[in-house]
Amino acid sequence: MALADLVMPKMGESIMEATILRWHKKAGDFVQQDETILDIATDKVDSEVPSTVSGIIKEILYNVNDVVPVGAILAKIEVADTAGNSEPPKPESPAAPKPETGTMQVTANGIYKPLEPAIQQEEAITVPYTPALATNTATTGNNRFYSPLVLNIANSEGISMAELENIPGTGAEGRVSKKDILQYLADKKSGKIATPPPSVAPAAPVPVKTIVQENAPAPVQASVEITQQNVEIIEMDRMRKLIAKHMVDSKHISPHVTSFTEADVTNMVLWRNKIKDNFEKVEGTKITFTPMFIECIVKVLKRFPIINSSVEGDRIIIKKYFNIGMATALPNGNLIVPVIKNAENLSLVSLTKAVNNLADNARNNKLKPDDTQGGTFTLTNVGTFGSLMGTPIISQPQVAILAVGAIKKRPVVIETEKGDYIGIRHMMYLSMSYDHRIIDGSIGASFLHEVAKEFEAWDVNRELKLVVQEHYID
Repeated sequence: MALADLVMPKMGESIMEATILRWHKKAGDFVQQDETILDIATDKVDSEVPSTVSGIIKEILYNVNDVVPVGAILAKIEVADTAGNSEPPKPESPAAPKPETGTMQVTANGIYKPLEPAIQQEEAITVPYTPALATNTATTGNNRFYSPLVLNIANSEGISMAELENIPGTGAEGRVSKKDILQYLADKKSGKIATPPPSVAPAAPVPVKTIVQENAPAPVQASVEITQQNVEIIEMDRMRKLIAKHMVDSKHISPHVTSFTEADVTNMVLWRNKIKDNFEKVEGTKITFTPMFIECIVKVLKRFPIINSSVEGDRIIIKKYFNIGMATALPNGNLIVPVIKNAENLSLVSLTKAVNNLADNARNNKLKPDDTQGGTFTLTNVGTFGSLMGTPIISQPQVAILAVGAIKKRPVVIETEKGDYIGIRHMMYLSMSYDHRIIDGSIGASFLHEVAKEFEAWDVNRELKLVVQEHYID
């Protein structure tokens, strides 16, 4: 039978690599064509990689958390005989299939990897659970991290620090998880694990504290012990790490300046309240303020082309198209910025549908890699969470980002030809951060002021053409 290569797919023009999140199959498993084999992640979205053929996985070449370039071979699949039965072969016993002798071996955490040449002729055997020797400085020794939960379990069970350091960890960077220490205790009680060597002297129960430098003054150590009991340590997930890196990189690349203004959006509020019920009935989706804001922003961007640009070395690249990113909060608290492509060519109805579709896909983890690429300007609505204003960070390689705050009713002075009076209006603060390398304060403030004027000039009597309206009218 022939071997087929499963390669890392290309997921966008600027995406050159992806991280392996999870393998759904292992070596020896049968897979159908188009069946998902693994999950991968770019710097924005997660994706599934299906099998291109039907057959048996003979070799997996990368592990979870490995960063793999586009086009690299992820696994090798022995193609099934198309002339025969396409069903997977029935195993001789209920045991999981073993990798091909002399080719792969299974590690303590269940990942297959190639055998060293010296043992390629040995037969795979099941090895009882035994403590690993403290030889790997990345996972043992005084630099190893233990969560408060693990330390509490060790303390209650009388496990010394020396014994704790010999427990293999399956967590991030070899850390000992709750599952690892509970499994260790169960194996120890059942006699599967030998008593620690005599050379390892019994130690007192492990205190719940962080590791303090040996030369640190005693009072500092005592303070850390007390404080550590009242904290929770949370490991950043993959997306939060990427967001953190992008934010720091942006601050290093662009000298940020932020300008502020306010806008009377009463006309916008009244118009939306007037048409929103019929819009949802006819179009099957809700109209929010976001597509209304985007329509106004695109109009002003056309008058200030420098805002719709990027910087490459000493060159300013002005974009003739308008791809508007919209910051979207995810259920887990993270943030992602899907992009509405060529917003200048979309009607308000089309903008609304595009906004809602991208937001729904983002929250349900259905975005494609291309959905977050190619933005030329970004809008973020900090008012969604009640904030009046914010100082947003530019999404590179763009040069500006606009934040809109919460809409609040306030008494304001209204100027008319017949005199001034005080009225209750729907007011909103706008703030824009921009790259001071190419956008001076006069340009940045002028653009922001024009956006506010565009919001205020919204036609409260505007007639919206609903394309499918006639199908809903009796």
